Amino acid sequence: MILKLIVFAAVALFVYKLFGGQLPSIGKKSPVRQDKKSDSDTLVECSKCGTYVSVEEATLIHGKYYCDECA
Repeated sequence: MILKLIVFAAVALFVYKLFGGQLPSIGKKSPVRQDKKSDSDTLVECSKCGTYVSVEEATLIHGKYYCDECA
């Protein structure tokens, strides 16, 4: 009886290690991955003229974005 328990525990430990030491979660939703947009895709409004430019092309001065012409 004790030998069966030891063998069962060894097999359970092996399976636990096989899955990377993480127990499977039942009923929990996996975190949703959000695709991060690159800076070239994000548009910001120029504080002076109101045109929209990408973050890469904008100039940040005192916390406000400006296009190249207004900066």
